[in-house]
Amino acid sequence: MGTTLTAGDLRKGLKLEIDGEPYLIVDFEFSKPGKGQALYRCRLKNMITGIQFDRTYRSGEKFWSADLEEQDMQFLYKQGDHYHFMNTSTYEQIELPSEQVGDATNYLIENLVVSMLLFQGRPIGINLPNFVELKVVQSDPGLKGDTASGATKPATLETGFVIQVPLFIEEGEVLKIDTRTGSYVERVKA
Repeated sequence: MGTTLTAGDLRKGLKLEIDGEPYLIVDFEFSKPGKGQALYRCRLKNMITGIQFDRTYRSGEKFWSADLEEQDMQFLYKQGDHYHFMNTSTYEQIELPSEQVGDATNYLIENLVVSMLLFQGRPIGINLPNFVELKVVQSDPGLKGDTASGATKPATLETGFVIQVPLFIEEGEVLKIDTRTGSYVERVKA
């Protein structure tokens, strides 16, 4: 269990443990009706399932902060539906099913270091670096004479992820990709 908190400690971004699971306060509103108790309206997101719901608390209620830690993990390989990671300080290996890896599968290449979120020592998800560099493995050539400003074409990256890129991008080039938006940033000079 984490530390004890009161309703007065609640704020957006705080992580709580409720019924043995970690929750993130994604939205928060404080109100103090006339003579009544202060009310703390929270939009909570389950950090394991992603389910969100609203809950209102009164001043004086107590909570536990979620026992969360982050560890740097290096992606090793994918086997079937599972992704294998290694703790960069202890060399311990951890396996996660693809459901827990989520959209991060679009960006995982061997040796990429990610931040793994652990709840009570159990892995519950990963945070990618903001930018990754991935090679284009398939993209049709841009059409001659097609110089429309901002025109794009699909490109398949080495992870199988397909993104829209400018027409001048060719197969074999390495691109910088923003993992937060899934979009092309720039070509990486060789």
